[in-house]
Amino acid sequence: MAALLERRDQSISITDFIRTAKKAFDALTSGKQDRFVVMKNNNPSAVVLPVDTFEAMQNELEDLRLQVIAVERLAGIDAGKAISHADMAARYSDEDED
Repeated sequence: MAALLERRDQSISITDFIRTAKKAFDALTSGKQDRFVVMKNNNPSAVVLPVDTFEAMQNELEDLRLQVIAVERLAGIDAGKAISHADMAARYSDEDED
């Protein structure tokens, strides 16, 4: 939970969140608050983030997934079948002229 909560003001009970939802969303959208960890029975139940933060996290996660795929593919490459960039460019530039 330490990774979820960096500051005490990031934690909010579900009851308080329901009562003060507009105030909480205003704090998130204005940038005054970076997240709320909604607690239910003293346990984290949900994390509420601004949309920009969520989208940035999703984009970073997708970038990391693509990087893993690239590393896996590079590890399994057959150097004997590989061709140089110049050869590839020459091969496909000739096809474009047809």
